[in-house]
Amino acid sequence: MKFQRITISADQMGGLPCIRGLRIPVSVIVDLVAANTPDEEILRLYPDLETEDIREALAYAAVAVRERELPLQMIP
Repeated sequence: MKFQRITISADQMGGLPCIRGLRIPVSVIVDLVAANTPDEEILRLYPDLETEDIREALAYAAVAVRERELPLQMIP
């Protein structure tokens, strides 16, 4: 899958996947969505973002999780 809005550069944010070359890591957007932050609030917090950036960040995260096995812990 190709991502038009996700960039990775060793010179920026330590090589973390970011949105469109901005210094906004995908993980920050995914964390905000996971915390039930409305899109409008995310866009207010990060005025350089567009709604499609949020959607593509989530799609990127889904692919990243699918491509590797993550250990799960049982909750007692």
